[in-house]
Amino acid sequence: MPWFWLALAGLLEVVWAVGLKMSDGFSRLSWSLATVATLVSSFVFLGAAVKSIPIGTAYAVWTGIGAVGVALCGMMLFGESKEGVRIFFILLIVTGIAGLKLSAP
Repeated sequence: MPWFWLALAGLLEVVWAVGLKMSDGFSRLSWSLATVATLVSSFVFLGAAVKSIPIGTAYAVWTGIGAVGVALCGMMLFGESKEGVRIFFILLIVTGIAGLKLSAP
């Protein structure tokens, strides 16, 4: 179950990070509230995960899920660069996340 909580925390990190953009500097109330709610939820689930998963592993996986998810959302939602070199480095992050998962106790 801890890995489920960690994955959920990572997905919520993507939502709150995209919410930062959508809130337009916290000037749009509904997006601002959604951002804060998902940020708090992400931390709660990360806290649940680190009860069983080493903090270094959990934090790296959490931020990795967030980084990859936000980069992909940036490409799909905000027209950010889709250059091959960018995709390559995103895949390196995914490889690191998988390696941490496989090497965790």
